[in-house]
Amino acid sequence: MLQSGEWAYTEKLKEHFESPKNILQGNDTSEFDGVGMEGNLQCGDQMMVVIKVDKETEKINDCQWKTYGCASAIASTSVLSEMVKGMTLEEAFAVSPKDVTKELGGLPENKIHCSVLGDKALRAAINDYYTRNGMEDRVKKEQAKTICQCMSITDHDIEEAVLEGARSYYELQEHTKLGTVCGQCKDEAEAEMQKFIHLHFGA
Repeated sequence: MLQSGEWAYTEKLKEHFESPKNILQGNDTSEFDGVGMEGNLQCGDQMMVVIKVDKETEKINDCQWKTYGCASAIASTSVLSEMVKGMTLEEAFAVSPKDVTKELGGLPENKIHCSVLGDKALRAAINDYYTRNGMEDRVKKEQAKTICQCMSITDHDIEEAVLEGARSYYELQEHTKLGTVCGQCKDEAEAEMQKFIHLHFGA
């Protein structure tokens, strides 16, 4: 339990939470070259990321955002918006939640999922830029792969469960209900779970 005066996060996270950078003022996004939205207010946080792009170099000149989210979501997106300025679209698309967490000096495991919102919204904004500029062939969509046919559970559902703390097959079942009918997906589900644990936590 925290004592008076203690802070659960790093100083850099505290700085970006208390004085977030590049917050979008107002709701007008017409001056931006790409807009991405991620999340759902009905079940949690929502994030919008907007970008301005130098069309000759394809480098991001500006990245702004707004969110309804927790301290970790705010700080993660604030630092992400600083990181991607000057990056090419390809470089920015490749920035991972792990990169953001490292830049912040770490996040509690149960808050890693907050850094994913900004990351996904940024990729959506980049895809939006490609679409607006007739480059649909460069749009990269994450196609969901069904792992549990009986319960229609996808790899995206497994990733979300991992981000919410699932570390064993039993915990995965608690989060998703996969494998509760025929159980034939167990090996593939465990492999997907380990893949996402490694991706987001480096374990």
